[in-house]
Amino acid sequence: MINPSAIDLKSLPWLLPVLTAISDRDWVRFKELEVSFANAYGVETWADVFNFRIMPALEPEAKRWLLVTKCSQGIKSVKILD
Repeated sequence: MINPSAIDLKSLPWLLPVLTAISDRDWVRFKELEVSFANAYGVETWADVFNFRIMPALEPEAKRWLLVTKCSQGIKSVKILD
């Protein structure tokens, strides 16, 4: 779950732009916001917020758009694990 000290969930100024980017089907803006949030609060916090707060609030068409768009982008980088 989200560490309450990692982000103040009472004030969510970042949420409206993320939802707007999804609503506008603006992948580039969504990715910019995702990276900005992850840089500020950490990748794990972004994953928790996205999976447990944003995704459940989306309509099915928006969820489908995110999935299709993400899958169509292909693999951008590969991390080799030893």
